Amino acid sequence: MTAPNTPPKATLWETVKAVCWSFFGVRKKSAYQDDLAKLNPLHIIVVAFAAVIVFIVGLVLLVRYVVAHGA
Repeated sequence: MTAPNTPPKATLWETVKAVCWSFFGVRKKSAYQDDLAKLNPLHIIVVAFAAVIVFIVGLVLLVRYVVAHGA
């Protein structure tokens, strides 16, 4: 049972959205405060690590495609 003043925990999708917004560096202060209350730091680290890996692999694939097809 949770305490009455404890906010509900964030879902995986909410964690992914928060990490994506942090990649752009754009976030409302109210949304940031909500994230601080709801998000689990371990979940943020795992999702951010996965997002960085996906980003790097995407860049590598894009570069390989451009080099192979001659820009």
